This record gives sequence, structure tokens and C-alpha cells, in this order.
Amino acid sequence: QFCDATASCMVFSDTIHAMLLTHDKFRQFTPKQVANARETSEVLICISADSRADVDQTVDRAGAAGGRVDPGPKQDHGFMYGRSFEDPDGHIWEVMWMDLAAAQAAMSKPAANV
Repeated sequence: QFCDATASCMVFSDTIHAMLLTHDKFRQFTPKQVANARETSEVLICISADSRADVDQTVDRAGAAGGRVDPGPKQDHGFMYGRSFEDPDGHIWEVMWMDLAAAQAAMSKPAANV
């Protein structure tokens, strides 16, 4: 209902939506200069995925839609897996999956004496 030639809504789930606006439309919402995301970092957006396969699928779909896939290294820590893509404006989106039970178990172990 809010989409037109200047705005589009990207729906990730029932609870996660991202509005994508042209620069002219975005300027209507801020008195600040719009950053050039190819030269500066203004935000780092991270979204959760339900599985490792969902991480790969989301990043691959972003690449097929014109994004740059894996501008940074993949992150694979066994219980946590992540990749990223850069949108056409240069913003970096991270997509992460975590096995919460395995992460909690790893964090509850006493630190090794060094």
C-alpha cells in the first residue's frame, strides 16, 4: 500500500519489513545529507535466517537481483554461519544463522587456562 515508483517494501517475514526508497524520496524524511554508502558506512543491517541453507538462498537471491555477493568473508563458526551482500546503493546486509542451543552450550563452558 506504500509502494510506488519511489518506494518499495521488501518483506522478509510477518514481522520484518524494509522500506527501499529513492534518494529523492528518502530526503523527504531527513534534514541530513544522504550518505554515499560506497564511500562511508552509515549502517550495517543484519537479519536472521532459519538455517544455513536459508542464509545461502537469501544471499544468492540478492545477487541475482543485482546485489554484490559476499563483499566480506563468509563467517562459519560451526554453531553460527553468516554471509553478506551489498545492495545497489552500497549498503551491506548480513544474513546470519545461529544454532542457539550450541552457542549457549559453548558460552557456558569454563574458559581454558592459558
